[in-house]
Amino acid sequence: MKIRLALATAATALMTASAAQADTITFNSNASDPGPRAAMETLIEQFEAANPDITVELNTFDHEAYKTALRNWLTSSSPPDVVTWFAGERMNAFAQRGLFADVTEVWNDNGLFDTMASSASALAYDGDQYGVPFTYYQWGVYYRTDIFEENGIAVPETFDDLIAACGTLRDAGIAPVTIGTKFLWTAAGWFDYLNLRTNGLEYHLGLMNGEIPYTDDGVRATFANWQRLLDADCFIADHTAYSWQEAIPFLTQGDAAMYLIGNFITPFFPQDSIDNYGFFQFPVIDESVGTYEDAPIDTLHIPANAENQEDAMRFLAFMSQAEVLTDMNEALNQLPPNSESQVPDNRFLEAGFAMLSAADGIAQFYDRDTDPEMARAGMEGFQEFMVNPDRLDRILDRLDQTRERIFR
Repeated sequence: MKIRLALATAATALMTASAAQADTITFNSNASDPGPRAAMETLIEQFEAANPDITVELNTFDHEAYKTALRNWLTSSSPPDVVTWFAGERMNAFAQRGLFADVTEVWNDNGLFDTMASSASALAYDGDQYGVPFTYYQWGVYYRTDIFEENGIAVPETFDDLIAACGTLRDAGIAPVTIGTKFLWTAAGWFDYLNLRTNGLEYHLGLMNGEIPYTDDGVRATFANWQRLLDADCFIADHTAYSWQEAIPFLTQGDAAMYLIGNFITPFFPQDSIDNYGFFQFPVIDESVGTYEDAPIDTLHIPANAENQEDAMRFLAFMSQAEVLTDMNEALNQLPPNSESQVPDNRFLEAGFAMLSAADGIAQFYDRDTDPEMARAGMEGFQEFMVNPDRLDRILDRLDQTRERIFR
């Protein structure tokens, strides 16, 4: 296995996307954090041991640089053979342009429609499959159990409970919720859950697909609930100055009590005080609305112009095996999408798996479920609303003009 850690520049990205030889798979990955990168390297070694006629050349890129570079690779004449990406609209945007190869044969030949049934629709476009999943994870509220106990706060089951908890924590001099919105997407997590709990999954996906105006009464009801959180002073100050990682110390140092985030936060919890951290499902807002969750799926794809698609198909088949995904997700600290895999022995993941198994439906995430340009405009609007809620009308008008232009 040849491994490169690529520099986050477009020039370097294009150079590393060189054409593959007949017995080589060029694999470009965004798994740049140490743990995920090590897990990917280990599994590639296992693949090469099982397939001695194939060498995998792994190129690893920074998350943000990868998003830009991928578009360049897919439209080039010599793209990599395998790439990491995301399910839902993020995948569809490339599949509908003919930039991802149809990998339905991998699903058929390996029984994935049975073992990965819950992920199949998120990897489908126009009746065919355009990728395979390798991991997913829950979103929810991670919190300081010791702070809750010291202040007599029970886990919020309803939105009113959450608002009341914010008041109790503020009275105790503790910020209720930490968040870093410098890179925008964390605010989208709040929008997703507020909209899913207020209006349900069908409405939410209609909005994501451009079928519902951002000026609709249902969207306004979602923002009215968000306004309740702002009025209760639930969030830390100056959150636009922090990335999601930079907002974590507020929780770990006890200056804040909750964080709505994905399970990727848990490796940042200090192991010597891990018992002080818990997880709970986002509270119910309307009992008549089903319980829907965000559970983003990370995926593998073959570019349509890839030279070594035959070996790339073998790689995707290997990476879909139950035991392979068990090992990978143990290292990733996430959930395997194969139903025959083992869930890691981790109380946060076990809680997340139970929650997702009982959910009435699953969304990907705001910037994975809607058009990329719409997602950018929407997340800018969400951040702006959190800082200047009095601008709501102009924000929603602007978002709806963007929606009409994009989805027309």
